[in-house]
Formats: sequence, structure tokens, C-alpha cells
Amino acid sequence: MEIRIGIVNAPRELSFESTQTVDEIAEQAQASLTSGNGFLRLTDDKGKVYLVPVAGIAYIEIGSDESRRIGFVG
Repeated sequence: MEIRIGIVNAPRELSFESTQTVDEIAEQAQASLTSGNGFLRLTDDKGKVYLVPVAGIAYIEIGSDESRRIGFVG
């Protein structure tokens, strides 16, 4: 699952792959954003932990479970 998080006043977005489902990520994001303070904590597919300040989140894009194609498609 690809996750992309836009950060306020930052030219680049945070992008990584996660093994969590769309529902798990959406639940975590909604709980963090409704609390209004603190951090959104997400883990990538390699075990790295990302702590994003809730006040700085511009948007969260959650990709699909579809795997990427490699090579040429004919």
C-alpha cells in the first residue's frame, strides 16, 4: 500500500509503502486528526516508524493494494 502525506509549507511530500490496509491507515489518520494534537504514527513495510505532526498535515493519499508493473507492457 502506497501512502503519500503532504506537509504544510514543505515542497516535497512524504511517500512510503506500508503493509497496513486502507481501513487501518484511515482509522489511524482519522483518530489523530480528530484529536487535534500530537502525531500520526505510521509504519512502513520495512519496519521504519514515521511520526508526522498532525498540525502540519495538508493531505493524506492512500494508494491501492495493486502491485506495480515492471518492464514493458505490450
